[in-house]
Amino acid sequence: KAMCSGKLQTALLVAGYFVYLLVGAAVFQALERTAEKQEKMAAAQMKEAFLQNFTQLTVAEMEQFMKNLIEAIQNGVYPVGNESQFEESNWDFSNSFFFAGTVVSTIGYGTLHPKTAGGQIFCVFFALFGIPLNIVFLHRVGKMLSLLCKKLGKFLYEKGMRKKKIKFLTLLFFLATGILVFLCLPSVFFQITEGWSYSEGIYFAFITLSTIGFGDYVIGKQSDRKYFSYYRVLVAIWILFGLAWIALLFNL
Repeated sequence: KAMCSGKLQTALLVAGYFVYLLVGAAVFQALERTAEKQEKMAAAQMKEAFLQNFTQLTVAEMEQFMKNLIEAIQNGVYPVGNESQFEESNWDFSNSFFFAGTVVSTIGYGTLHPKTAGGQIFCVFFALFGIPLNIVFLHRVGKMLSLLCKKLGKFLYEKGMRKKKIKFLTLLFFLATGILVFLCLPSVFFQITEGWSYSEGIYFAFITLSTIGFGDYVIGKQSDRKYFSYYRVLVAIWILFGLAWIALLFNL
């Protein structure tokens, strides 16, 4: 009975956690998409004006253009290529879900952030409740994984192995499995999808799962590459379970 109650609590926690992220993604998308569209139109007009008059620009005008360009890039607007690229939003549902995941996990790459007053205020409250929820979620998933550790330990103990050796082998098994599943294999995936080297994929995976999140490498940002739908959602889920694996190692 207690086991069924525990499983029900876990299921409700996982469902509630993902619903929280989905709702957050939908709100961020609704608040930020229109403002981003206006920024992209302004960047496109700035680029067009520059191309028409760049031979007649003064030094001061050139300096102003550079400042405007830097500001646009910092806001996630890249005025490169044709007009069809301006129609693609940084705040589609996949990107919004990925952003919501990086907020509650405290990674915070810094390449995508809310710019409207409503989006910024919502982000404060979303993080205020989302970060504790994320800690509870990771703790619960880590606890579930630690039960697997106990089962493995019990199996080895029944085979006549000493407790110290069992502890060492259990830690080694989950460390090696986690490195393979959450670092090595995803790095091959990033190498193929992003065109990075394997070492860059390993670097990105480690910097992400350690929640350092420099923002020098971020997935889905290259304009010359076609990404499949919900690519960022998949990566966000990898991050969440990768963080649970890190939590398990701390428990062990």
